[in-house]
Amino acid sequence: MSSHPQAAPSVEQLRARARPPGPARGGLKQIGFYLDPLHFLARLQRTYGDLVAFRFLQHDAILISDPELIREILVTQHANFIKGPALQRSRAFLGDGLLTNEGAAHLRQRKLMQPAFYHDRLRTYGATMVELTACQMERWRQRDLSKKAFDMRGEMVALTQAIVARTLYSADLSSESEPLTQAISDLFGFFRLLRLPGGRNIGKFPILGSRLRKAEKKLDGLMYKLIAERRASQADCGDLLSMLLLKDADGDGMNDKQIRDEMLTLFIAGHETTANALAWTWKLLAQNPEAERQFHHELMQLLNGRLPNFDDLDRLPYTRAVLAESMRLYPPAWLVARQAKGAFRLGSYRFGAGTVCMMSQWIVHRHPLYWSEPDRFLPERWLAEGDRPKLAYFPFGAGPRVCIGERFAWMEGVLVLAAIGSQWQFQMRKPEAEPGLEPSITLRPKGGLPMVACQR
Repeated sequence: MSSHPQAAPSVEQLRARARPPGPARGGLKQIGFYLDPLHFLARLQRTYGDLVAFRFLQHDAILISDPELIREILVTQHANFIKGPALQRSRAFLGDGLLTNEGAAHLRQRKLMQPAFYHDRLRTYGATMVELTACQMERWRQRDLSKKAFDMRGEMVALTQAIVARTLYSADLSSESEPLTQAISDLFGFFRLLRLPGGRNIGKFPILGSRLRKAEKKLDGLMYKLIAERRASQADCGDLLSMLLLKDADGDGMNDKQIRDEMLTLFIAGHETTANALAWTWKLLAQNPEAERQFHHELMQLLNGRLPNFDDLDRLPYTRAVLAESMRLYPPAWLVARQAKGAFRLGSYRFGAGTVCMMSQWIVHRHPLYWSEPDRFLPERWLAEGDRPKLAYFPFGAGPRVCIGERFAWMEGVLVLAAIGSQWQFQMRKPEAEPGLEPSITLRPKGGLPMVACQR
């Protein structure tokens, strides 16, 4: 044994001990996040545990997969955090809507819009949702949908676009559905590029920049047209657009740019997430015959061929369980990111200002500590009381920035599933082929979701 005294650990060594486990800083391994974020993050969690340190967009980052630590970020310490860097960059085309806004401005806007999602308005929205779903099914009959394959996601996008436009803006955008869908897809493509190093400059590339400007022009033109028409008519339709045009208690009103930002944010978020949730649900039902049988049995017992209504929502527990389980396995919002404004503690570690905190529904919703048979589609798990932590499931986020339209989305999902399921049944066009995953702002089926239909 050496007689020399052991040297005290260096500052660097002490810092290394204070850092959660994770891959070595730098190196090509980090490129995995940009190429395949779902598998990259899942691999980090499997390899290093529920609190992992790594690098993201030149920032120190941590991946958090422990529900109690997620609560610390989204609820307990929420005031110390803003949206993550990628979403901050999306302000270039989303503007300062609820999704991207921060601080007092966010609170003011949310307070102004909250009445649009109160219970009495939800009842009216529910009737509109079922009416538009019935119209969509009638178009399917006219097209004789049962004789050819179709893209289920595309059909759900058209339906949820119509629902958001009618309920929140009292508008019929059916003639604009295809160009709107293309413009939004282009924007989502740019969002994926924004995650890349140097992504904030992506709009400067001639071809990409031209497509971005074309998409923005289409969406801006539509939103500003709706605003101008409502201002000219001075009509109070009792919808979200009317609320946005009102002055608040201080006598201040929003200018057209602010209204456009809120309208665009809610239009995109309000239809895109629900369309994906519904598409994944039809896919899962088609692949799980016993769950599909129970789903149709509940609908037959309650509805017996009629369309559902708002009062049926509490009488459709299995249908709601089907939707909940679908959003567990394929969460439309697959990642929540926050960036620290100041230093903070999490567990036994201390992190500096600027640290990016990532919390992935894709990972936590399949965590074996909280879910038995986590990769199986088991709607019945939602019909029994569970003892899992509350934030083992957070498809709409949590805390003060939880999705403002959560109740709207649950109602829409259940009513649309019940209305369509009472009259239609679907199969995968290629049952043996598993659709790919496209994780952009939302989790889409890559290349659409080809299915075939038959009327019940």
